[in-house]
Amino acid sequence: MKIMERNKSTFFYMLYLGKENVTDTEGYETGEKLVRYSEAVEMRANVSPATGQSSVEQFGNLESYDKVIVTDDLSCPIDENSVLFIDKEPAYDDDGNPLYDYTVKRVAKSLNSISIAVSKVKVS
Repeated sequence: MKIMERNKSTFFYMLYLGKENVTDTEGYETGEKLVRYSEAVEMRANVSPATGQSSVEQFGNLESYDKVIVTDDLSCPIDENSVLFIDKEPAYDDDGNPLYDYTVKRVAKSLNSISIAVSKVKVS
């Protein structure tokens, strides 16, 4: 299945890199962990309008998602740990942490396309 270029929207994604130990000013670990993501990467795909219906066939019994992204790029690296900037440009707080607006709920791969269920979040 090919997706028409005129139906594609631009958004950004960041891949999960792992957690990093936080250290204090003297170099001692505080016991806290900081989540690290890759740099924001631009992508174009079909992004559905906001929805509230469940999709039993495509994602199993998943009801809590807001949009579905469909891409014909089978090498798309987005997974359940990725974060997205769909309704806004990539933004960061004073400490360099991303202020994303969507998280990935589920990824469904088929023979010719990948469907990604995403949910809106508020990060501050």
